[in-house]
Amino acid sequence: MKMGTKTKNSYFICLLLVLQQVSAYSIIGQGGNELEEEVKRSEFPDSFLFGTSTSAYQIEGAYIEEGRSLSNWDVFSHTNGSITNGGNGDVADDHYHRYLEDIDIMASLGVNAYRFSISWSRLLPRGKLGVVNPAGIKFYNNIINNLLLKGVAPFVTIHHNDYPQELEDRYGAWLSPLMQEEFVHFAKTCFKSFGDRVKYWVTINEPNLFAELAYMKGIFPPSHCSPPFGKCSSGNSDTEPLLIIHNSILAHAKAVKLYRHHFQVGQGGMIGMVASAYMYKPITDDEADIKAAARALTFHVAWLLDPLVYGDYPTEMREYHGKKLPKFSPEESKLIKNSIDFIGLNHYSTLLVKDCLLSNCTCNMNDNNNPTCSHGENRAILGFLLTAGQNEDGAFVGDPMGMPGLYVVPQGIEEIVDYIKKRYNNMPIFVTENGYASIDKQEEGYELVKDIKRIKYHKAYLASLARSIRNGADVRGYFIWSLMDNFEWVFGYTIKFGLYQVNPLTLDRSPKLSAHWYKDFLTNSSLNNIQAKKSIYGV
Repeated sequence: MKMGTKTKNSYFICLLLVLQQVSAYSIIGQGGNELEEEVKRSEFPDSFLFGTSTSAYQIEGAYIEEGRSLSNWDVFSHTNGSITNGGNGDVADDHYHRYLEDIDIMASLGVNAYRFSISWSRLLPRGKLGVVNPAGIKFYNNIINNLLLKGVAPFVTIHHNDYPQELEDRYGAWLSPLMQEEFVHFAKTCFKSFGDRVKYWVTINEPNLFAELAYMKGIFPPSHCSPPFGKCSSGNSDTEPLLIIHNSILAHAKAVKLYRHHFQVGQGGMIGMVASAYMYKPITDDEADIKAAARALTFHVAWLLDPLVYGDYPTEMREYHGKKLPKFSPEESKLIKNSIDFIGLNHYSTLLVKDCLLSNCTCNMNDNNNPTCSHGENRAILGFLLTAGQNEDGAFVGDPMGMPGLYVVPQGIEEIVDYIKKRYNNMPIFVTENGYASIDKQEEGYELVKDIKRIKYHKAYLASLARSIRNGADVRGYFIWSLMDNFEWVFGYTIKFGLYQVNPLTLDRSPKLSAHWYKDFLTNSSLNNIQAKKSIYGV
């Protein structure tokens, strides 16, 4: 961001005034309750990981450089009408060429961990059929080594949505059991190449959300769906998501077995899975809606995590899906049971739930107030329930964010952590993503206002998470999504989560107010010390 001296001084004076305002904020939550809380780094364990998150396709760019093959997202984003404003990840944030600058930025914030993912297409351009790409190995070695030099722990996701398009063309990728062995080969390559320095591994990011968006609603590649969920050229929204999760769980468990038998003892790392984890609350006090909210947690979160801990799907899912829900053999059940060392939670929001078993549910797709509502509420794949951001009186569950379907409900993170703690015997938890979405506006003042909301969001969510820890939850880390504004999948570059702005023309990174706040939080600086602020921000 290029600014003249006068403009720069005005900006920073404004920044100081805003930071004073933010230091003693109040948030109006659900029901008008005011949260007036300060949260400090000292409320978390000394060993707690504080970091930022990104993923390969969303930031790297360099999509056909140095041996990388086309991924499913390269092909999809180049299809007309797939991405808002025709965006794609060809250049993205150009992290491939600017990773040293980005690592310096992270170190300046004071984070002690960084969650990023490996591009499957960059490491193994043709999957098992081809050879390992040495340029890919070099790139990720450089990232890992430079992170460690700065005292930042690499927290590595092996698979985060993108994979070589060739695997899709050859056998339908995750619809085929063959993808399990492809993934194990990919994971083994990562363990062998990077595991001596990586102590935190995530196998697959959010397969439960990927299954919904790619194979139920059809808005992610390969765009499979069927009525009433959508009108895709192929797919079955009632069954394919079940198969996607099944293959993902088995692929994960086979990779974990390999890691535990051949790498974990020598390398001393942990390995887990990341689930998309909304909190769900009943839309009314009616008993049916209360049961529906519990069912939503089962059908969205326990669907993925129960097999990884207990060796099978929730019994309630079997009851509703019947023979459509794939079965694990006794050997497979033994393989998947206890196949995680930790649970990763990507949590952003809370939704309201209405029962559709005993009630007549009608979803209006054109209702902008209920953007999470989609056709299919009367189907087993969704658990015979409807989710919404507003109750029947029109009251929002929380302040709407810039991304449709996301609302600010700080207590939701405490509630979802409590649910996970109780259901899975207080297994270690990392909050692997949490962030505030604002919409793309170029006016500086508008962005300033939105970033005040981002700061309030993180303060309130961290305060709620700190309560979870005080109440005994074994939470070990918190990663802000995202380090910088990036390619937000089908929204392209119109939705912003970053602590840093990225100029669309120059790709220069500029800290937002939230970046300054995060640094203050991590270094225990006081937001009330104006003289300190003058020194820090050069006013």
